[in-house]
Amino acid sequence: MPAYVALIRAVNVGGTGKLPMAELKALAEGLGFAEVSTYIQSGNLIFRDGGDPAVIAARLDAALGIRLGKAPGVFVRTPAELRAVLDGNPFGAMAPERVLVSFFGEAPGDDALHGFLAPDGEEAVVRGREIYVHYPIGSGRSKIRLPALKAGTSRNINTVARLAELAGGIEEG
Repeated sequence: MPAYVALIRAVNVGGTGKLPMAELKALAEGLGFAEVSTYIQSGNLIFRDGGDPAVIAARLDAALGIRLGKAPGVFVRTPAELRAVLDGNPFGAMAPERVLVSFFGEAPGDDALHGFLAPDGEEAVVRGREIYVHYPIGSGRSKIRLPALKAGTSRNINTVARLAELAGGIEEG
């Protein structure tokens, strides 16, 4: 069975979407996912399943919607896709904690960078189903305006690398 990583939007961020990782793990196991684990508290789920990634995302999103009162948005990637995200990082020379990748279900449209305002020198690049953003002063202090990011979920490069490693480990195991 293939390994996957589910990236869940708006979980345990700013006091909203409260979801203990033990509950997330139990919910995933209840959906029949195997070898389930979580990574940090921000909605990263690693597991095995024989289903189609789009169907997995829809099932998990629906189940989370029941638990949270609103479907949060779930984006599923394989370990190989996460490695490709890392390899495609246009800001590889920058500090990894200053580069965030926003994940989406489908490739952002041609207008994804429309309305992009970068008062602190932020840079953004669309590649595939992701938008990479470099935050020179850090994302927490940034005043960036990029409306397209609201539809996705973001992880820093260090987290993406760790998720690829963890999922790759159960894929090989």
